Amino acid sequence: MKKRALPAPDPAAAVPRRRILLVDDHPFMRAGLRQLIDRQPDMAVWAEAGNPAEAFRHLAGEQPDLVLTDLTMPGRSGLEFIKDLRAAHPDVAVLVISMHDEGVYAERVLRAGARGYIMKEAGGENLLAAIRQVLRGEVSVSQRMSARILDALSSGRPRGSHSPIERLTDREFEVFQLIGQGKSTRDIAVQLHLSPKTVDVHRSHLKEKLGLRDTTALIRHAVRWVETQQLDP
Repeated sequence: MKKRALPAPDPAAAVPRRRILLVDDHPFMRAGLRQLIDRQPDMAVWAEAGNPAEAFRHLAGEQPDLVLTDLTMPGRSGLEFIKDLRAAHPDVAVLVISMHDEGVYAERVLRAGARGYIMKEAGGENLLAAIRQVLRGEVSVSQRMSARILDALSSGRPRGSHSPIERLTDREFEVFQLIGQGKSTRDIAVQLHLSPKTVDVHRSHLKEKLGLRDTTALIRHAVRWVETQQLDP
């Protein structure tokens, strides 16, 4: 009896799926991302976390290939999370997916150690392309952001020179955001592990850099800025 020929092996099946840790405090967002990623032949969601603390518990053992994380989450600054993650697990790539304007955040997350930044409005196909780009060891930002960074480098202009907000240090930026969320000096000190005196120093620097005459003006400006960010897609 003649033997039946076996089907040719599927090349995609031989490629190990890259493991991704999702970090986002919205369960519906994680569910949508999982569905999108798990349909791909070359990647899969390895674990999910609703906050940075939970993410570090997953990372205590086996490690994923990439952490796909939101930037705004309870309990910890997103920039602080990225810096801590890169310090503790330097071999794990980080890609930020966020609703916030890349013009304000992209360079900050790259300086913190992430390998890319993509806005949630970019869509599924662009997100998958960004994930694959970062997994190849490349940096992934939009064409607009890439052109802006290259322009700044080639012209010799300091980064973050487009607006007063962008000229803030990462720590000043974190304090500014928390002020805009209605946090008191004591609340900010506890969340960022600083002394109240240090927070007051940052407030003084913020007023100076933003050209604001007093604390009331600073609070008003910060609240308006945070509200504008929350209204963005």
